[in-house]
Amino acid sequence: MLSEQQTFEYIRAAKEGDSSAKEALLENNVSLLKSIVRRYLGKGVEFDDLFQLASMGLLKAINGFDERFGVRFSTYAVPMIAGEIKRFMRDDGSIKVSRAMKTAAKSINKFVDEYTSEKGSQPSIKEIAQNFGMEEGEIAFVLGSSRMPVSIYEQADYKDEKSKSIAEKLPSVDDQEELIEKLQLKTALDELSERDRKIIILRYFRDMTQSEVAEVIGVSQVQISRLENKIVCEMKKILG
Repeated sequence: MLSEQQTFEYIRAAKEGDSSAKEALLENNVSLLKSIVRRYLGKGVEFDDLFQLASMGLLKAINGFDERFGVRFSTYAVPMIAGEIKRFMRDDGSIKVSRAMKTAAKSINKFVDEYTSEKGSQPSIKEIAQNFGMEEGEIAFVLGSSRMPVSIYEQADYKDEKSKSIAEKLPSVDDQEELIEKLQLKTALDELSERDRKIIILRYFRDMTQSEVAEVIGVSQVQISRLENKIVCEMKKILG
């Protein structure tokens, strides 16, 4: 395993075009890549493809990382790697159905039929999830898999989800994670003043509360809240 200082040195070299430095970073982060890839197994994309996507995300993280962020490289890289996989799954638009998912869909559909016959109405996604001990997002995938090919933009036909597509029923991406991914563009940070950049780094890279940041900056929590909203708006404009 590389030390933090060695990692920074390899990142600097990689940014200057040293391919061996990139290879070293990839090799020393294989465990991290595999741990992230495992989260997305069973959703229609093969392991090798997921690993390739994760590797692409790591390379993007190498290019966008700045030591001024004040965080470990792995902390910065995780949302970038996961984001690369999520974007592929979202943009691809369809999910191949695995044998395990087909089996689960069969069991769930049987439960839905029995529930409907007994109570005269279809169960909600929440009720199905509780019965099978699964997340509601997983149930949405499985229910959709009974019709192939599955598009995450197709509308479901269960009583409490008629107006929603499968994509709309999936867990939403946290706004903070989305912002972190955008902040990976170093040029956007460079456009900010020193104080504004410090506020963003403390809030989104060191996970400090507004009150904690206020104490560091020397202003009130209310002022930090207003400043943060203003900075986020500026960042959005910079990033288009």
